[in-house]
Amino acid sequence: MSTIKVFNPAGEPAGEMTFADERLVLDKGEQAVKDVVVAIQNAFRAGTASTLSKGEVAGSNKKPWKQKGTGRARAGYRQSPVWRGGGVAFGPKPRDFSQKINRKVQQLAFTRALSDKIAEGQTVVIDAIDLAEPKTKLLTALLAKLGAHRSALIVLDQYEEKVMLAARNLEKVEVVSAAEVDVYSLLFYRTLVATKAGFEALTARMKKKTEVGA
Repeated sequence: MSTIKVFNPAGEPAGEMTFADERLVLDKGEQAVKDVVVAIQNAFRAGTASTLSKGEVAGSNKKPWKQKGTGRARAGYRQSPVWRGGGVAFGPKPRDFSQKINRKVQQLAFTRALSDKIAEGQTVVIDAIDLAEPKTKLLTALLAKLGAHRSALIVLDQYEEKVMLAARNLEKVEVVSAAEVDVYSLLFYRTLVATKAGFEALTARMKKKTEVGA
């Protein structure tokens, strides 16, 4: 059984909760995680880089100089890629970098990433995040008590405005609902901080070993 530290809303230890190892998928899914992360990163790419080929560069087809007798190399037109200001050979053109990932691969990758987070002790559960005011310093102090001040992914079961406002100025802290958590976020942030309701909703997305081919 894996153990997860539990804290009360004030950030004080409130015991531990156990998570059945039978629900963790640790023996497969590494390649699925890699494929999903690469697909997510590729989706971030704009794909707007564009260069002009020799046929798109403005200019006439007039030869810069006659073919023979000058002692220089033959040149047919100034749009040639070998000329300064000419076209670009095999240059980039606008394209879509998105990749299709099968649903089962996505599910396996998510289950593996969350399993690693739980098994490695990088997950803490708090009864609730109840801030008196939407102040960054209040959330920073709470995260410090939880040992998650360096980098944290805060998972809630539903949108909470105070928490969202308090976290928006923190560079290495992100607040999301359990339904929005993806594989990249689980890997990017050092500690997973979840409310009890958020943790239940998050783990409900994990697939059973029989469903991932164990």
